[in-house]
Amino acid sequence: MAYQEPAGEEPTIGKLVVDAFDDIGTLIKHIIELAKSELKVSVRAGGLGIALFVLAGFVGLLSIIMISFAAAFFIAMAGLDIAWGFLIVFGAYVVLAGLLGFVGYLKIRKVRAPERTMAQAAEVPRALTGHS
Repeated sequence: MAYQEPAGEEPTIGKLVVDAFDDIGTLIKHIIELAKSELKVSVRAGGLGIALFVLAGFVGLLSIIMISFAAAFFIAMAGLDIAWGFLIVFGAYVVLAGLLGFVGYLKIRKVRAPERTMAQAAEVPRALTGHS
């Protein structure tokens, strides 16, 4: 009879399944940690971008105020009183606001409900119950 080395303990299927689930859990945990670290960088960059957009909007608002004063003074240089110059600039802004509001109203009226999506969603319960 030939000498046989004792076979090492073979892992059972149950142990292999438990190890696989442990490995999957560890993998998912590492993926979540990676996603968190990437999101921190993205949020930081996005926050800075948003702050810069807000600052640009503020500077734009200041420039509109300055150009409004300049326009009022240019009107005054044409011979009208400065008060009339400011009133003309104010009126121009009111007309512009009214025009923008009217165009926005026309655009809003064109918005419709997602009819095809609602019809499809209404069919889901029938499909799940097997009724045609």
